[in-house]
Amino acid sequence: MTEPTRSDPTHDEAHGGALGTRLNWLRAAVLGANDGVVSTAGLVVGVAGATGDRGTLLTAGLAGLLAGSMSMAAGEYVSVSTQRDSEKAAIAQERRELAEDPEAELEELTGLLQGHGLSAEVARQAAAQLTARDALSAHARVELGIDPDQLTNPWHAAWASFLAFTVGALLPLLAIVLPPAALRLPVTVGSVLVALACTGWGSARTGGARVAPAVWRNVLGGALAMGVTYAAGSLLGATGV
Repeated sequence: MTEPTRSDPTHDEAHGGALGTRLNWLRAAVLGANDGVVSTAGLVVGVAGATGDRGTLLTAGLAGLLAGSMSMAAGEYVSVSTQRDSEKAAIAQERRELAEDPEAELEELTGLLQGHGLSAEVARQAAAQLTARDALSAHARVELGIDPDQLTNPWHAAWASFLAFTVGALLPLLAIVLPPAALRLPVTVGSVLVALACTGWGSARTGGARVAPAVWRNVLGGALAMGVTYAAGSLLGATGV
C-alpha cells in the first residue's frame, strides 16, 4: 500500500510572530473600516436630518472622510512610532547587558525557559544553544516578547488605517448622495447596517470570538449613532439653526 504523501515541512505557512502580525493588521483594517462607516454615517445622517441638499451632504461627507482618515493615520503613526521606539530601546538595553555580563544573561534566559515548563537541565541546554545562535534575538523573543525582525513600520500602519477608514467612509457617503432624495435615508441606513454586520463578523472571526454578539454590538451601536445624530439634525433643522 502506498503511504500517503506527507506535506513538505518547509511549506509556506505563517507561524509565531508573522501570524500575529498578519492578524493584527487584519484586525486594525476591520476596525478602521468600521470606524469609517460609523463616524461618516452618523455625520451624513445627522446633516440629512437638517437638510436634503445634495451639495451640503456631499461636502459634509467628504469633510468627515478626510478629517477622519487623516486623524486615524496620524494617530496610528504616533502610536506605532512610540511602540517601535520603546521596543528599540528595550532591545538596545538588552544588547548592552549581553555585552557587559553574558553569563548573567545566560542564567536569566535559563530561568525564563524553566518558567515555560522546561526542566533545569533542558532549559540550560536550550539557553546555551539559543545564545550561541543569536543571543540578542533569543532574549528579545523570550524575555521581552519582541521579534527584532518583525518591528511594525509606523508608515505602513498609518497608510493601512487611512485606507481602511476611507473605504469604510465611502459607503455611507455614496449611499447618501447617489439615490433620489426620497430613498437616501433608507438606502444609507440599510447599507450601513449590513456593512456593520460584516465588520462585526470580520472582527469576531479574526479575534476568535463569538460572531453573534460582535455583530449585534456593531449593528446596534451604529443604529444608535445614526438615530442620535439624525434626531439632533432634525431638531436643529426645525429650529432654523
